[in-house]
Amino acid sequence: MPKIKELPACPVETTLLLIGNKWKIMIIRNLLLRPWRFNELQRSLKGISQKVLTDNLRAMESDGIIDRTVYAEVPPRVEYSLTELGFSTKSILDSLESWGLNYKKNIKNN
Repeated sequence: MPKIKELPACPVETTLLLIGNKWKIMIIRNLLLRPWRFNELQRSLKGISQKVLTDNLRAMESDGIIDRTVYAEVPPRVEYSLTELGFSTKSILDSLESWGLNYKKNIKNN
């Protein structure tokens, strides 16, 4: 997790730093539904490369937003899920969804 002194003073900038790219938002969107395996996530996120997905998952794990669980099976099974902190982003995604629906409705009527 970033140390508090390393974070921007502006809370909006802090939020954008932690979850402010397209892929992180889409990963969180999926993980709000249930835990996902790496390949499931990659298939569901059209256009994301393995490297970009790996980098984003590692960053979000480091920031305390997601958990990575490795099951002692052969072959090993790894699942990604949201932490309590990660679930706290739900209201942000709900607002984005509402705004997007409203935009589509208004653009359609113009």
